[in-house]
Amino acid sequence: MATSAAERAAVQRALALAASDGVPLGPNPRVGCVLLDAAGRTVGEGFHRGAGTAHAEVDALRRAGEAARGATAVVTLEPCDHTGRTGPCTQALLAAGVRRVVVAQRDPNPVAAGGADTLRAAGVEVELLDGELAAQARALNAAWTFAVERGRPLVTWKVATTLDGRSAAADGTSRWISGAASRRDVHRMRGLADAVVVGTGTVLADDPQLTVRDADDRPTAVQPLRVVVGLRDLPATARVLDDAAETVHLRTRDPHEVLAALRARDRQHVFLEGGAHLAAAFVRAGLVDELVVYTAPVLLGAGTPAVADLGITTIGAALRPRVTDVTVLEGGDVRTTAALEPTGAAQEREA
Repeated sequence: MATSAAERAAVQRALALAASDGVPLGPNPRVGCVLLDAAGRTVGEGFHRGAGTAHAEVDALRRAGEAARGATAVVTLEPCDHTGRTGPCTQALLAAGVRRVVVAQRDPNPVAAGGADTLRAAGVEVELLDGELAAQARALNAAWTFAVERGRPLVTWKVATTLDGRSAAADGTSRWISGAASRRDVHRMRGLADAVVVGTGTVLADDPQLTVRDADDRPTAVQPLRVVVGLRDLPATARVLDDAAETVHLRTRDPHEVLAALRARDRQHVFLEGGAHLAAAFVRAGLVDELVVYTAPVLLGAGTPAVADLGITTIGAALRPRVTDVTVLEGGDVRTTAALEPTGAAQEREA
């Protein structure tokens, strides 16, 4: 049975529910569910509000009550088929008498996957979407999906640089290379991650607080984990050690060890902020997935490069990120967003 117009509209509604204000970005995926009767009318809807709360399907079923019997459940993520903090959504759907389930994204988590097969085996009609609606569902939980599939957090590297590629002047000063609009945007970007990572050198040189603040410079309610990487001790007075957010000091220089430690803490999206040597280590290890570069209309001619030696000695070996967005911010800074694919991936994609 092909997806109806009412079901496609319900997918969009379920995606909007999943992204409701206040729903955390992790560690659980954001999920929405809409229940339709035989005429395509909504009889219940729900969404997951975070770890330990009712899943979207259960939330919608409770709101629908007896109207759920014979209904179609439209969900943004395949119903789970395991018992965790809550029971399996497959069994809740079967107990409610749902006759059809439309799934926008298959669950990539092997622990929870298999819901579609379980429902089919019980006689429920299941349709797995592809195309644009499936892409939207995947984008809803991009970092969570990446972390589940790759076994490590998604890494976004942020750097602020001058037109000639400097992150600091020759005397070490760098405040401020980028403008106020860029700095506000960085706080927005930090708020999309669940871990902000810098090296000990950045802490010792700049003493950043690494919190997320709103447009009025007030700390937001939810703060990412602050992560300092490196072997050197930090002074007790370092702002990154204050009580504004949780902080962990990982005494290693190995990016693989950093990501393994953060994955063990259920972190899915790392916002890598510096400095040049730490960023280069992640790039050399092939562990940077996305770049966000704020380029200020400034020329220095000398100073600290935005990234340290990458071991590239010839133009043929240059890394060529795939630009996905270019935006001119208020004040003249340019934000460039690009995907950094593993070596050879771009050539294979174009072949």
